[in-house]
Amino acid sequence: SKVQIPPKNDLSSTIFTIFTFKYFTPLCPPDIVRLSWSKSIMWPPGWRSALRHCIAGWVRSVRPQKENLFLHVNDGSSLQSLQVVASSELNHRLLTFGSAVEISGSLVTSPSRKQDVELQADQIDVVGECNPVDFPFKIKEKHGLEYIRQFPHLRCKTNVFSSLLRIRSEATTAIQQYFKEKGFIQVHTPVLTSNDCEGAGELFQVEPAGQDKNQDEEGHQHFFSVPAYLTVSGQLHLEVMAGAFPGVYTFGPTFRAENSQSRRHLAEFYMVEAEISFTQSLEDLMKVMEDLFRSTTEHLLSQCPEDVALYHKHVSPGYRVRHQKISQMITYTEAINILNSSSKKFAFKTDWGSDLQTEHEKYLVKHCGDVPLFVTDYPYALKPFYTRDNQDQPLHTAAAVDLLVPGVGEMCGGSLREERLDLLKTRLAQAGLDETYRW
Repeated sequence: SKVQIPPKNDLSSTIFTIFTFKYFTPLCPPDIVRLSWSKSIMWPPGWRSALRHCIAGWVRSVRPQKENLFLHVNDGSSLQSLQVVASSELNHRLLTFGSAVEISGSLVTSPSRKQDVELQADQIDVVGECNPVDFPFKIKEKHGLEYIRQFPHLRCKTNVFSSLLRIRSEATTAIQQYFKEKGFIQVHTPVLTSNDCEGAGELFQVEPAGQDKNQDEEGHQHFFSVPAYLTVSGQLHLEVMAGAFPGVYTFGPTFRAENSQSRRHLAEFYMVEAEISFTQSLEDLMKVMEDLFRSTTEHLLSQCPEDVALYHKHVSPGYRVRHQKISQMITYTEAINILNSSSKKFAFKTDWGSDLQTEHEKYLVKHCGDVPLFVTDYPYALKPFYTRDNQDQPLHTAAAVDLLVPGVGEMCGGSLREERLDLLKTRLAQAGLDETYRW
């Protein structure tokens, strides 16, 4: 059979329709269009009603009546579920909360104000059973995060975690898109490495479980003849690549052996790192940091409005995004003066030379208007060996910068790299790293 596509003047809609039929219709019978329902509702009403649709997802609610059966089905593409209306004859004992279904019918404009469209079903197939008695999540019950975490294999079915995963997916897309548009080359840096870029010793050491093991004088087993660790940063690998490309970045898993149960200190997380050649000042780095933050935020607000709204309302109320406000910039010395002039009592000391803690960062952001805030020129002793020396005695600061944002504190940091070989060698020797980085 041949599906007739109504004429449309809008070229983009025509192209989208051709793409849809080419790649999606082979999955279903010839007269059925199979799409996520969030994509289906983007079709013009006349087109929706002219075709039969097949929706696959999981039942969120079942409401049988004398003549009609009402279902809410969610396919993971959106926070919202699709209302399905069917004859009561299609009801089935396996049609329960949590069951997986495939439903075919017509996607039409809904007479109810609660939703724009609904699926008038003529076929319902239960492809995966779910016993509502044993299922840990119940209809219309609110479950706390601590309870949800007891079921890591099922928590993606909850609104809070499904929204988080959609937001994370879109954030990944936005980050990759930003660097691609700016001409950066993506580099996959090693997960197993002998480097400790941060120099803090918070490393997971990796040792082989097999029999072929090399042992050092102290009896340690080294598969690579040297100690190997899960990466804490891909920075040093990127610095090498920056000798051939003007801009490189990596986006992958990072590991820190910090004995902490807080949300700010995870054993494993994903981190974006970039290196830029031919920079002239910290402003070059700050421009990239701010642009990346703004473009990613704008992408999320446009692509995930319902998911972001869920977190604003229920998970982190009060932390509205203020990405459109102009960022401010202060030096570390100015930040210390602001903290010391405050009447607020801090848990951590605010002496010059002390590292800024989360409580300090959040206070500074509020003090400066609750907008993104750059803090520059940290004490040289606080920064790793590769950070450029400002040579501004007696303060002696480094060309480093952190971006602080409302509700979070530090979001990202960076520094100019020390390009003067004599100063770099001196710093390595002082840190006892000259042999480690002799290459």
